[in-house]
Amino acid sequence: MPPEATLGDVGEFGLIAELAQLFPQGEQVLVGPGDDAAVLRVRQGHVVVSTDLLIEGQHFRNDWAEAADVGHRAAAQNLSDINAMGGRAHSLTIGLGAPTDLPARWALDFAAGFAAECDLVGASVVGGDLTRCDQVVIAVTVIGACTQSPVLRSGARPGDVLALVGRQGWSAGGLAVLSRGFRSPRVLVDAYRRPSPPYDAGPAAAEAGATSMIDVSDGLLADAAHLAADSGVAIDVRTEALDVPEPLHAVAAATGADPVSFVLGGGEDHSLLATFPDGAVPDGWSVIGAVSAGEGVTVDGAAYDGETGWTHF
Repeated sequence: MPPEATLGDVGEFGLIAELAQLFPQGEQVLVGPGDDAAVLRVRQGHVVVSTDLLIEGQHFRNDWAEAADVGHRAAAQNLSDINAMGGRAHSLTIGLGAPTDLPARWALDFAAGFAAECDLVGASVVGGDLTRCDQVVIAVTVIGACTQSPVLRSGARPGDVLALVGRQGWSAGGLAVLSRGFRSPRVLVDAYRRPSPPYDAGPAAAEAGATSMIDVSDGLLADAAHLAADSGVAIDVRTEALDVPEPLHAVAAATGADPVSFVLGGGEDHSLLATFPDGAVPDGWSVIGAVSAGEGVTVDGAAYDGETGWTHF
């Protein structure tokens, strides 16, 4: 395929043939890409399913990230949803809407990044769809399995502790840098472009007895509020327990922000937030708060007046 070819040049089925070569199939796949639907084998446990959308200009910008980065991000945010249930993703489908003049190389690089992220958990892309669209729109459905009861948002109890695992606030720091036309600290920009979810932590939390859990996609406080509301409890976050790395301090100094605000209100790192009975927190998790009777989320025992996270509408 010529490197300058567009989707209009390659055509739908030509691109599908190229994409299929990038997606190896796992042992759970009986029928993969190419038929009307995939056929999967589920040996044991619960089936868990989630869907996410990414829209060019809203969820990603091509001047901020390469196509492969967008692929990593698209896969990560879906794989993380299964992780947050205490499960492991095994199969995904991708719907791609794109302009006719989009370089075919962009689609192939996106697919390569997507496949590389899926490979981190042993998941397969088993199908999808292509259509013409005025801008790039990506719709992903992920299917996974939990070998024990899925961990919901609704099980937190008074007396539990609140714990966090994974990087938190790094992507928000990278977004703040990019929004001001800069590219450093590079570690934060890279974190925005390619999240690094703690994929092994979800199943480990479920095995340890997590009472509730959520993927931090919109913001730590915003997602803690979902746990509190769905469980009918109050949650207090303690800022002294939060890890605020040096690059966030540097960005905060340059922008006049509070470095802790990136951690409290930042999303898209896809860390995990969970509640556990006291003494049951697995290795690698940090206790950052407590659960009590009541409702809502507080920070250091008081209402928080800063940004708590992203809202879509």
